[in-house]
Amino acid sequence: MAKGKGDKLGAGLLERSPSHLLHRVLQLALDIYAEECGNAGVTQRQFAVLAAVAENEGVTQTALVRATGIDRSTLADMVARMITKGHLERQRSSEDARANSVRLTDAGREALEAIRPMVAMADARILALLKPSKRDGFLDLLSDMAGADLHPAEAEPKAKKIKAPKAEKPKKDKKPKKDKAAKKAA
Repeated sequence: MAKGKGDKLGAGLLERSPSHLLHRVLQLALDIYAEECGNAGVTQRQFAVLAAVAENEGVTQTALVRATGIDRSTLADMVARMITKGHLERQRSSEDARANSVRLTDAGREALEAIRPMVAMADARILALLKPSKRDGFLDLLSDMAGADLHPAEAEPKAKKIKAPKAEKPKKDKKPKKDKAAKKAA
């Protein structure tokens, strides 16, 4: 197909859109994850849950929501499925009878250990898309943007929301104001 106007359709808008670019990068990252980890039977979000629980044994499901970024109802369904698979066990929290705490089972620990090298390879492939000098900064920016609460037991209050900048109104040409003395004289 010959290059034409359609080849750059929307490029100006999309190449400067953070939401679009993040979506594209996410798609790429999930494709790489699937290539590296697809046969392990653990999805990227399941890995996130296993890793977060391993780092915070006995963590509550509420804290897992903060640590993983997975919404409450989806996480509850995932935990239930992971309990059925034998990867997690759940019990009432000793600190709060209304909350459930989650722990890895031996099978969950084995699944996590089996997939870690595959996830490390996927992460290495993703970072290899950047110059080595940009990798640490990239991870720092992603962590800042995600508001990563990787240690929910030590969670701090959430930061205040930042309002989007208001669009500037076009400035009107204003007539110079006369001072009071000039007005009285007129």
